[in-house]
Amino acid sequence: MIFINDNGALVFKKAGETVRIEAWGKDSLRVRATMQGKFSGKDWALTEEKEQCSPVVEIKKNDKWMGSDSNPGQEYAVIRNGRVSAEVNFAGVITFYRDGEKFLREYFRFYGGTLSKESRCLKITNREWKGNIGGSEYTLNVKFESNPGEKIFGMGQYQQNDMNLKGCVLELAQRNSQISVPFAVSSMGYGFLWNNPAVGRVTFGNNYTEWIARATKDMDYWITVADAPKQLVENYTAVTGRAGEFPENLMGLWQCKLRYRTQEEVLSIARKYKEEGIKIDQIVIDFFHWTVQGDWKFDKTYWPDPKAMVDELHSMGIKVIVSVWPSVDRKSENFYPMTEQGLLIKTERGAAQTYDYQGDCVEIDPFNPETRKYVWEVCKKNYYDFGIDAFWLDNSEPDYGVYDFENYRYCDGPALEISNMYPQMYSRIFYDEMSKENKPVVNLLRCAWAGSQKYGNVVWSGDVPSNFESFADQLQCGLNMGLAGIPWWTTDIGGFMTDDVNDPDFRQLLIRWYQFAVYSAVLRMHGDRGPYDIPPLDDRDWGGGYLHTGQPNELWSYGEDNYEIMKKYYNVRISLHDYIKKLYEEASANGSPLIRAMFYEFPEDSNCWELQDQYMFGDKYLVAPILKLNQFKREVYLPAGKWQLTSDNTVFEGGCTVTVDAPIDYMPVFIRL
Repeated sequence: MIFINDNGALVFKKAGETVRIEAWGKDSLRVRATMQGKFSGKDWALTEEKEQCSPVVEIKKNDKWMGSDSNPGQEYAVIRNGRVSAEVNFAGVITFYRDGEKFLREYFRFYGGTLSKESRCLKITNREWKGNIGGSEYTLNVKFESNPGEKIFGMGQYQQNDMNLKGCVLELAQRNSQISVPFAVSSMGYGFLWNNPAVGRVTFGNNYTEWIARATKDMDYWITVADAPKQLVENYTAVTGRAGEFPENLMGLWQCKLRYRTQEEVLSIARKYKEEGIKIDQIVIDFFHWTVQGDWKFDKTYWPDPKAMVDELHSMGIKVIVSVWPSVDRKSENFYPMTEQGLLIKTERGAAQTYDYQGDCVEIDPFNPETRKYVWEVCKKNYYDFGIDAFWLDNSEPDYGVYDFENYRYCDGPALEISNMYPQMYSRIFYDEMSKENKPVVNLLRCAWAGSQKYGNVVWSGDVPSNFESFADQLQCGLNMGLAGIPWWTTDIGGFMTDDVNDPDFRQLLIRWYQFAVYSAVLRMHGDRGPYDIPPLDDRDWGGGYLHTGQPNELWSYGEDNYEIMKKYYNVRISLHDYIKKLYEEASANGSPLIRAMFYEFPEDSNCWELQDQYMFGDKYLVAPILKLNQFKREVYLPAGKWQLTSDNTVFEGGCTVTVDAPIDYMPVFIRL
């Protein structure tokens, strides 16, 4: 095997594979490999200009048996960048060190004629390439040794009970309410980015960790080290990008429901809020305000003068956001022009259809710059030029009718190779144009990938059930999203899918969810509220009038007692404005999320690494949401220090667990003194 010092990068070749390890940011290394002679040149999530580094590469020969990796006379190589280093042995196995202490090593079980413990007859290699029949891509399998006692967090959003991902199998694919953002934070003081948008899988097993890409040309991962998770996230967002400025006039209440069907309905809701003395920052116009999917315009029957509507809302200090889907119905005026120009997703076999909700649709291909240009020009003409402030980019995974990724192809390659970047490319249709005006861009998306934080994305957790089990899942989802570098994260208050708004259990859930949302990045009312006994506006099978609508979803919609509680917490949100502004500024400065795992603020406290039912809102507020029906007390762990309970100002000495009351009109919150 040949080792080369290539201007400060360590390069080696073995059995047709070329591997390159190089300094990439503070205390960080990027590792790439290919079987194709040269690299693809894609940086994927590593978009930011990296700081100057002074790496050291050493190529050596052992003068005696080292007792582990090598025999006398065999070459090995080391690359160091600050606190992180990588050592490569004669077999091409890479071991990583922080300050000289091993923290990660590739998994290798192959007899190689050495005395090392890895000599086995299993023939398991650390990097396994298998050519995909009929294509230039490979299936790639990369394995690492498992560390006993390690805890792993981040990786985006998975609808499950487990916040600690050790022992979990995660699909590396985008689905409605599942968001793959492949950056992992380890309790052992390192962060790991799988810098590859291919569909695949990761298994954080107890015997080994395994990363699989189903179709790729390069292996690409990035590793950083630090003393605490906060510094790991800072290092990661330094190379992938950070959220921009978040406008102060969007830090209050966003009002939404499924769905406002007419221009007059939107205005009547806004006027009622004004009469009630409640300032809403933004009102959301949901789906099927349009004619058919892919027309990207208001149905004039029910939205006769969008500009006048927007002007009146603006006069009340309310921003307007409108839903845009990536699906294009065959009946759309844009379907055939886009088909002819090659702007839609291709299917590898069978009919050209990728989505079938309320129409026979094919979704757009945002990897194609011509697609991005086309869609923006239509949406600019039909929305933005009326004064619409932002876009709700729903179904942004995209939401395929069948998640059969091997059947879809984009202009840049097969879906198996790049599909996880789809939501990011979709968001850039709007961000790239809106950002030219040199003002903050804030759009709402249902999905994201590594680096999406830099494209003005508020990400919400998708169409989740309205029950307490799902509510608890959303908390760990939000905490892991923050650790994966996505600070602007939110949920549908009360969950999305509600059978009966009159059910007292649902109303209790709604209040508990609302209380939590007050102490999150975005306070947003939304949901599909049953029962569905509201008749359609007309008998057409298309347009803004035919589709069902849900029950009212305004603060006053759930009875006077609940309205009083929500007004009380609305006032709490408004009182936190300056503090929330500071948190958004911190997200822009160093990547810190607004809602934070307890260990993010208290990494030295081993108890905090075990908690997923409480969190820090910034560095000051410890929040203990109520995650069970009819729960009116709960235990809260307080780290060392003094903590003041907001209900009665009682001060507690930390380092212990306390039990506090949680009546329906109060969620336990402690102020760090």
